[in-house]
Formats: sequence, structure tokens, C-alpha cells
Amino acid sequence: MKITELPNNKKIILFDGVCNLCDSSVQFIIRHDSNDVFRFVSLQSELGIQIVNHVGVDLTKIDSILFYESEVAHYYKSEAVLRIAQSLGGIFKCLGFFSILPTRFLNLVYDFIAKNRYKWFGKNESCMIPTPELQSKFLA
Repeated sequence: MKITELPNNKKIILFDGVCNLCDSSVQFIIRHDSNDVFRFVSLQSELGIQIVNHVGVDLTKIDSILFYESEVAHYYKSEAVLRIAQSLGGIFKCLGFFSILPTRFLNLVYDFIAKNRYKWFGKNESCMIPTPELQSKFLA
């Protein structure tokens, strides 16, 4: 798939495909995505690299998550997490409360977790392979 073929009506989450925390987060989002809003792309994939280059974000700044709304906006770090929670709706919208805190502070917390994610949660040798039922949620 090429960046020009991305679905315009879906929100795309780019994630660290070898991170166990990121994998668990993707699985959590899939379970709670009742409106089928999200699609997923590994940051390590060819498409992931295309999207990162397209939006012009330095990969060293987004080492674990990028939230991309086709041609609308992109978010990373804590802002991506809060936007994803809001898009999930329901009780998760309450996490928007944290947006009253300074982004700089939220990113410090995010960076601390991101820096230690492999140590705390482990790392896979390769990206996960989605089951046939979930294949449509992942873009390649």
C-alpha cells in the first residue's frame, strides 16, 4: 500500500511493532473500537516510514506512537494518547481531563514510560502478525 491509498475515513495509529506495551495497547484499542475508527501501521514498516516522512516528523521524536488523521493532522507522544482516547469515546473520553496539564509535563511522563518500555514490558524479535479476523485493521 502507498500513502496515497490510505483510507480517508479512518484514523491511523503508527506504533512500535516490536514493543510489547505498544502491542498490548493496539489490542486494547481494537477491543474498544466499537465504531471501527482506527487502522494500524507499524512504524518499522515501509508504509509507516512513508507516513512519517510525509508528515515530516523526526523518528527520534516519536519512537513509539504517531496518530495520523489523513491530511487533517498528526499527533505524537502524550497528545496522540489523549486524542486516541477521545476518539474511542465512552469512558475513555474522561482521559481528556489530563489535557489541562501542560503538554510539556505530560510528554515528560510519556518519555519516561517510552524510554523504559522494553525493560518493563519486553520486546519482540519482529512485528506481530495479525489474525485473519484482524487483518483488515492493519495496513501494509
